[in-house]
Amino acid sequence: MAEKGVQLDRETFSCPICLDLLKDPVTTPCGHSYCMNCIKAHWDEEDGKKLHSCPQCRQSFTPRPVLLKNTMLAALVEELKKTGLQAAAADHCYAGPEDVGCDVCTGRRRKAIKSCLQCLASYCENHLQPHHQSPVFEKHKLVDPSKKLQENVCSRHDEVMKMFCCTDQQCICFRCSVDDHKGHDTVSAAAERTERQRELEGSRLNIQQRIQDTEKDVKLLHQEVEAVNLSADEAVKDSEKIFTQLIRLMEKRSSDVKQQVRSRQKSEVSRVKELQEKLEQEIAELKRKDVELQKLSHTEDHHQFLHSYPSLAPLGESTDSTGIDVRPLSYFEDVAAAVSEVRDKLQDVLRDMWTNVSLAVTEVDVLLSHSQAEPTTRAGFLRYAREITLDPNTANANLFLSGNRKAIFMREEQDYSSHTDRFTSCFQVLSRESLTGCCYWEVERRWSRVNVAVSYKNISRTGGCMFGYNECMFGHNDKSWALNCDKNCFTFWYNSAQTPVSGPPPSRVGVYLDHTAGVLSFYSVSETMTLLHRVQTTFTQPLYAGVRIYGGHGNTAEFCQFK
Repeated sequence: MAEKGVQLDRETFSCPICLDLLKDPVTTPCGHSYCMNCIKAHWDEEDGKKLHSCPQCRQSFTPRPVLLKNTMLAALVEELKKTGLQAAAADHCYAGPEDVGCDVCTGRRRKAIKSCLQCLASYCENHLQPHHQSPVFEKHKLVDPSKKLQENVCSRHDEVMKMFCCTDQQCICFRCSVDDHKGHDTVSAAAERTERQRELEGSRLNIQQRIQDTEKDVKLLHQEVEAVNLSADEAVKDSEKIFTQLIRLMEKRSSDVKQQVRSRQKSEVSRVKELQEKLEQEIAELKRKDVELQKLSHTEDHHQFLHSYPSLAPLGESTDSTGIDVRPLSYFEDVAAAVSEVRDKLQDVLRDMWTNVSLAVTEVDVLLSHSQAEPTTRAGFLRYAREITLDPNTANANLFLSGNRKAIFMREEQDYSSHTDRFTSCFQVLSRESLTGCCYWEVERRWSRVNVAVSYKNISRTGGCMFGYNECMFGHNDKSWALNCDKNCFTFWYNSAQTPVSGPPPSRVGVYLDHTAGVLSFYSVSETMTLLHRVQTTFTQPLYAGVRIYGGHGNTAEFCQFK
């Protein structure tokens, strides 16, 4: 009822405009009350009408009333505020349906702030004071308020269950331990709690570790999805570019054939028309001559006939038309046949090569399980063997590519076309293939100092010896990892940081990549596999295999082909 009275008072002393308690209350001539600022703002909007009204009863006032603060009403509002806050504060201390009530309070119970496992009772702040002040309660165990205290009492003996029967795995009281549970393995509930607490902490540690491992797997799978999407987008983009080039090439060839046919058509038609004009002139001359001869043949005067006959001009030589071979609609049949042959051969090539394209797409393997254990034998590594070919569009001009697998350093620059992917400052080249999942490949070097590397595709392709050199050199930036293979030693490079590597310097280096697990390993390949260096990191993009060859005419690095 008190709550309802406070609510009624708040409604009575609320401003009808802002619906909040009145602030600087004023009363209009019609008897309604408002906040001073609220009614002023309302009447300011009506100034243009020269008429001011009450927002509740609509009574009009002319002129605009001068309003003064209602001090009595203001005092009542202030008193209401204090009363309401006190009532709210007092109400907050009492237990509601979801709260644990104090077992000592009489009448309306206050909220309990602690429960005592010894007393099996719950106490509010006031009634809890003896537990804090009196030595009698010093050993009592206080816990957060609980509605289940009676579950700690033995239903048979009405005693607190302070024992635990390990045999029956249940809490018991002391009388139970010498009665129904006599001879059983019993300990104090506190001791059993300590042991179970230790097990619980171990379980929590295990759960937390599994959470961390699973979150790591989720992160790796997220990266895998990004890598797949990125690689697919690049494949689609590159494929569209290549097919566009093919279409443009076919359009150009079509235009060339059309232009050649039209040019030949024009030439042949011109030649034929020239001969036609000559023959038509000859026909006209012959007809004129025939008319003269016919006229002379009809002359009856022998003397006149014989006198005129010698004056007739002799016939000229006839135009040679023996070479004319009329072949209606067959002049350019050979052109159509040749184009048709090109079409058939192109279809055969596309059909044969399309199998390779489809196979390359279906061989994409997204790793959806935990990363595989790294092999220990060469046979194990060869299960993940990838055939690596070199991308000529990335090759430095001083590198000659043989069979798309071997890079040879040449003093003379090669005649490569201009391309944005080409390395201009470092003697480097990247693979055509992007690498994700588990991959393995080998690089053979001959008498040369070589960097065997992996790199993101967006590594810089330019830079000078003084400025920007590290941006494009394998191992000297955060986009590539490289094993420098010298004659007698190895060093690993990443982001310009050098790590010495011990191990036999063979002619062949094996590279194992587990992209999902972020593992990159370099091996010395001989009769056995000797680990040279392993990297554990997180790869955020597909990788590409690469080599860098130091200057020296004929120095080579070759990606091995597995049979």
